Amino acid sequence: MPDNEAGQPPGKDSEDSQDQERTAADLAAVVSQLMRRLRVASPQGALTPSQRTVLGRLANGGPATIADLARAELVRPQSMRVIVGKLEELDLVARSPHPTDGRQVLFSLTEHGREAVASVRHSKHAWLADAIAHRLSPDEQRTLHDATGLLQRLVEE
Repeated sequence: MPDNEAGQPPGKDSEDSQDQERTAADLAAVVSQLMRRLRVASPQGALTPSQRTVLGRLANGGPATIADLARAELVRPQSMRVIVGKLEELDLVARSPHPTDGRQVLFSLTEHGREAVASVRHSKHAWLADAIAHRLSPDEQRTLHDATGLLQRLVEE
């Protein structure tokens, strides 16, 4: 049987493509399950996923306008106003004047908001660290460590 230009038997490219698609589907499903488990492990069950995401974005990126947050989360500014408004009611975020544009307002975490984010992160990390320690062998833990670096490369832009 003649090899293709890459020196592989015929059909090998389509098998590789199918394997990659299967791996992608399996990885997406596992990551979704992991994210659900992490949400369950967090003490901030009263917050919606969108509210948690905004808190995390403010914790990591600092103060932001409604427009900045809406663009980052791919939602309309009107929708983001509702999300941020609820967080403001819960004293998790506070508004302040924009330093260069008096028409805009910046939102940032309050002390209560910083404590909430830290508590959520600690709970998630503690659950995951415990699961890794008790469900995976030392060899599997090393494999997971290596895979984490590969996953990081996948999400880098």
